[in-house]
Amino acid sequence: MTARIVLLGATGYTGGLVLDALLDRGLTPVLAGRNRNALAAIAERHGDLECAVADVTDAAQLAKLVHSGDVLITTVGPFERFGHNVARAAADSGAHYIDTTGEVGFVADLRRDLHERARETGSLMLPAFGYDYVPGILAATLAVRQAGVAVRSIDVGYFATGPLWRGLSQGTRTTMRDGLTLPSLLWHQHRLVERRTASEVHSFTVRGQRRNAFLVSGTEVLFLPEEFPALDSVTVYNGWFPSLSRPISAMSALSAAATRIPFGRKLVDVTTRPLVGPPGGPDAAERARTRTHVAAVASSDSAPLAEVHVEGPSSYSLTGELIAWAAQQLQQHGASVAGVVGPVAAFGFDTLRAGCADVGLVPV
Repeated sequence: MTARIVLLGATGYTGGLVLDALLDRGLTPVLAGRNRNALAAIAERHGDLECAVADVTDAAQLAKLVHSGDVLITTVGPFERFGHNVARAAADSGAHYIDTTGEVGFVADLRRDLHERARETGSLMLPAFGYDYVPGILAATLAVRQAGVAVRSIDVGYFATGPLWRGLSQGTRTTMRDGLTLPSLLWHQHRLVERRTASEVHSFTVRGQRRNAFLVSGTEVLFLPEEFPALDSVTVYNGWFPSLSRPISAMSALSAAATRIPFGRKLVDVTTRPLVGPPGGPDAAERARTRTHVAAVASSDSAPLAEVHVEGPSSYSLTGELIAWAAQQLQQHGASVAGVVGPVAAFGFDTLRAGCADVGLVPV
C-alpha cells in the first residue's frame, strides 16, 4: 500500500503554497484541518482530493490521522502553541513528519521530547524544512567543507533581494514582532546559549555590498554541530532590512525591558500591532519580485577560510517547493534514518543538494 501524504493546514496561506507544489509534482495529498467546508471547497477545486477533519488541539483525532510510513506535513502555527500534539501523533504512529516552523525553541523541544520515541517507531521528523532553515544549512555545509579541518566557526546571514516589506505574510510579520522579545539560541564554546535577539549586528558582503544583519535563532545551531563536531561557534543573522538592523537592535532592547514590567507584554503587542498588517501573504507576482539570498562564512580561530552564497526563489515559494520535494522523497523512497534530525542527516548531503537545485536553490 502506497504511503499517503497528509497536509494539515491546507486552508492557510503557506498550506496553499505547499498544496500547489505537491500537485505540480503529480502528488495527491489528503487535505486535513478542522473546517470541513473549507477543506471540501479546496478539494473540489483540485479534483476532489480526499479530506480528513482533524483539530490540532484534539490528540485523539490526530492519532487517527496518520499511520506508519505516511508523510504528515503541517503548516499550522504558531508551533509552540499548536504544534506539539501534531508532532506527537507522527512520532507515536511511525509516520514521517515535516513542518514549516521558524520557531527554534519548538524544534529544540521536539528533539528533547520526541527523538527517542520517533526512533522507536521509525518516524523521520523534519522540523523547519523550508526557507527556515534549509538554505542556511546548505550554504554552511558547503562553506565548512571548503574550509577544511581548520574551521571553528560559522556565521549565517539571511537576506533578500527585491522589495521585501510588501512581500511578507502576516504570519511572518507576527513572528518577527514576537521574536524581538524572545531570546535567540546560538552555539558558543561547544554548547547552546541564549542571547537577546538582535543584541548583535554583523555585516556580510552581498552582491558586492556590505549589509548589516541582526542576531536571530536558526536550526543551524542545533544541527550543524552534530555534522561538524569541531565547530565551536554557530551564529545566525537576519538581514532582510539591512539599514534597520541597528534600530531593530535598539527596539529589541526596549521591548525586552518593557516585558519585564507589569502589563509590559500587552503594551508591546498594542504598540506594534500596526506592523503585523492584514491577513494572507504575497501573491505570485509579488513573490516573483523577491529572491532568497543566504551567506555562510566559515572561519578558523583567527581568520575567514571560506564563504558561500546561495540564492533561490522567494522564501514562501521556496518553502512550498522544498516541502513538496521532501514529501515526495519520503513517499517514494522511505526514510534511511529515524528521529528528529536535520536536512543533511535525513537525506545525505548529495541528495539534499540535488533537491535544493531541483527547486532553484543553488550556489552563486
